[in-house]
Amino acid sequence: MGSSRRILGTVGLLSCLTLSALVPVADAAAPAPAPSAVRESPRVPFTQRYQAVQHGGVVRASNSSISCRSAESPQAEPCPEVQKGAAGVNGDFEMFYDEVDKDPDTYNSTRAELRVPQGAKVSYARLYWGGNLRVGEQKPPEDNGRVLVAEPGGAYKAVLADTVVGHHTDAGSDAYQASADVTPMVRKGGAGMWTVAQLNIAMGHSEVGAWGGWTLVVAYEHPQEPLRRISLWDGFESLAAGAGEASGETVEIAGLNAPAGSAGRAGVVAYDGDRGTLGDSLTVTADSGRRISISDAENPFNDVMNSTITEFGRPSFVRQPEHMNNLGYDADVFDLSPALSGGARTLNFRFTGESQGQFLGVLFVQTDARR
Repeated sequence: MGSSRRILGTVGLLSCLTLSALVPVADAAAPAPAPSAVRESPRVPFTQRYQAVQHGGVVRASNSSISCRSAESPQAEPCPEVQKGAAGVNGDFEMFYDEVDKDPDTYNSTRAELRVPQGAKVSYARLYWGGNLRVGEQKPPEDNGRVLVAEPGGAYKAVLADTVVGHHTDAGSDAYQASADVTPMVRKGGAGMWTVAQLNIAMGHSEVGAWGGWTLVVAYEHPQEPLRRISLWDGFESLAAGAGEASGETVEIAGLNAPAGSAGRAGVVAYDGDRGTLGDSLTVTADSGRRISISDAENPFNDVMNSTITEFGRPSFVRQPEHMNNLGYDADVFDLSPALSGGARTLNFRFTGESQGQFLGVLFVQTDARR
């Protein structure tokens, strides 16, 4: 990102309803839903989308949908080195769509592996997608609420957003996030390589830069796994530089009843975080008052949203393409065990913005539960 100016959105709680929306299509060029079918808001406060206590866990598949093509700044590292993990920001590059399906009717498509354990039953699945609509081109927001999804070995189906779409414009960007319940589709498709195409994101070059991607979050039951509490939260919040710390922005997950020494993990989806641009952080405070900074080898404590798709600091599933620096798209899973060493009934997640701000979209948490 370049020097985008952001309006701070305070993370809060708001109940919302969700309906499934899966629409089969004959081809990738099927028309988008009418503009009136998509409800939008510049700010969507975080709310709990799903929770369960069950033997099982939560997994996700994810990928970015756009990457660098050529450097526009003389200070920028070469695009191939940035894709391999070198520091670099999307505003320094001409950005172009990733396309892996070789379908002439799609202009972007990427794949990622969903690792649902053998013998598991999918209890809930939700697809999130989003990005920037204004770069070298301006994409119409009417298309925000639709993507194409192909299950492993299957054909594309149109997936329509089934709740309010976060859509925030400012002096430098035109950002959004949409989502849909895809539980029946994932129960049928199962584990393997999932493809998501036709994300409504802009390509080209601007000071702010292009970004966009998708994440499929899946909760599952498996009788041989530990009893765990799974919580999925989502919203669409703009985090200004350092403002999260100053205003005490938190997402609170209560009722955990996690015993001392529990294992746990937390997943975050965020937009427009830059690799090498410092100031953003994630801390977790348990009800004991102990505060832990969440970070790992690929996500430093002061650059935690740095355009990576990792689990505990490592790649954890196959992606096509598989860039290490995703130039403005983050979907990371972090180890929560240090925050649970003394047990926890409540966890407070606090996010701060980097020096040029970013957007927060999804938080999912898995913790051990008492029997």
